[in-house]
Amino acid sequence: MEIVIIGAGMGGLTTGIALKRFGHKVSIYEQTVEIRPVGAAISLWSNGVKCLNYLGLTEQIAQLGGQMDAMAYVDGLTGETMTQFGLQPLIEEVGQRPYPVSRAELQNMLMDEFGRENIHLGKRMVSLQETNGKVKVEFLDGSTLETELLIGADGTHSITRAYVLGEQVQRRYAGYVNWNGLIDMSEEIAPADHWTTYVGQGKRASLMPIAKHRFYFFLDVPLPVGLENDRSQYKTQLKEYFAGWCPQVQTLIDHLDPETTNRVEIHDIEPFLKFYKGRVVLVGDAAHSTTPDIGQGGCQAMEDAIYLARALQINTLGIEDALCRYQNKRNERTKELVLRARKRCDVTHMQDPAVTTQWYNELRQEEGPHIMKGIVSNIIGNVLD
Repeated sequence: MEIVIIGAGMGGLTTGIALKRFGHKVSIYEQTVEIRPVGAAISLWSNGVKCLNYLGLTEQIAQLGGQMDAMAYVDGLTGETMTQFGLQPLIEEVGQRPYPVSRAELQNMLMDEFGRENIHLGKRMVSLQETNGKVKVEFLDGSTLETELLIGADGTHSITRAYVLGEQVQRRYAGYVNWNGLIDMSEEIAPADHWTTYVGQGKRASLMPIAKHRFYFFLDVPLPVGLENDRSQYKTQLKEYFAGWCPQVQTLIDHLDPETTNRVEIHDIEPFLKFYKGRVVLVGDAAHSTTPDIGQGGCQAMEDAIYLARALQINTLGIEDALCRYQNKRNERTKELVLRARKRCDVTHMQDPAVTTQWYNELRQEEGPHIMKGIVSNIIGNVLD
């Protein structure tokens, strides 16, 4: 079958690779002239890694991933360790190590695997319509195409979603701003094999190890939406936001490069259950845009890719029947995780000070099983379990 995917992000590329594995002729159309990753890195939990393993990319993703053996929460103001524990019990329970990875390196690996010759850049979709079993797409440059199946992997601002739902839904501001980037590893900041998160005042400074002796860092601050984004002021602003915090966080801010640091106002979208219309179907953020608070955004896009490809392969009553089965398999799981991420977001970022303070107190009593149980509950229930 001839299939067109709109969007060359994680979801679009993984979907394209999965569909090509089953023999489909797939092309990807991307609106940007140059593909740049959204964010510095991504935490691929075990369910996302399993999806890539299923596609035959086991060695490639292992080479990109950081060695994350333990997890720690640290009081951001005092530097006191609140809880620290190894992740081996989690790894053994779910059957796969998680891998924090550079987004750019992951995206380049996926592009190479899919085939860059089939990725068309500078193609901004402006309209689509379905007639006589074909989907016609028009691009901003005036070009058009027809395809048997159109997959919308066009992200949180998805035009494809507006077609499927009949309206453009509004994004919801989650209440905080996130700065993220990559720095060289330093024991002055955090142990090299730990995911270390400094918390306090509803803020976070977090570091994960990725390949090539680097940390992926992110810093969260509850702030109003729409503040000026001035790259030259990042360090000054972060020093103000984290004034009085421990030396490790100050060293992190000193080491970051504003020119390669991303600043993102975090949003999500109210979950919905309709993922397809006719021969048009949604994957990834187009279907379930979430906050990054449980690290499942990219993983869920990869789960979408595997199940959509399998649904089209194993069901023989027609394309729309397969799309309906894909939708009904994925929508409740992704809805649950969007809401779970939203709940974790509110606790972490002090939506209710009493609730966040209670969480800090609980962290000081935590020995690991409770946190790992929560992470495992996000991982299990995927199509490859």
